[in-house]
Amino acid sequence: MNPVIHFEMSYEDHQRLSAFYSKAFGWEMNRLGEEYGGYVIAMTAESDENGTKVPNTINGGFYDRKACPEGTAVTQVVIRVENIEESMRRVGEAGGKVLMDPMQIPNVGTYTVFLDTEGNRVAMLQPAPAMR
Repeated sequence: MNPVIHFEMSYEDHQRLSAFYSKAFGWEMNRLGEEYGGYVIAMTAESDENGTKVPNTINGGFYDRKACPEGTAVTQVVIRVENIEESMRRVGEAGGKVLMDPMQIPNVGTYTVFLDTEGNRVAMLQPAPAMR
């Protein structure tokens, strides 16, 4: 199986966002540098290099809504896959539509986004070798 390993939502103001989730839920919020587009990592459970240590939990992240074309900011989950090219092929064969060429995220892995048969936007990530 390919598990859901991450969630993503957008933000308008990263400081307001971080203050809210830290105060409301105790999450550790860390804004990455501009080379990552100002992405904010949300640590929702104790984690190590293998992911969360707490069963049935995932961490997430927030992206800058200003980087999205009008009306395209969405909440989505990220599915971990072993081979992104093979998974993209299988998405197409199952009736989904891959929306972008795979992109490399430094120190994280290879990432792409697709639509399922119901129009839901979902992401896939083939972790970098160091993350496996």
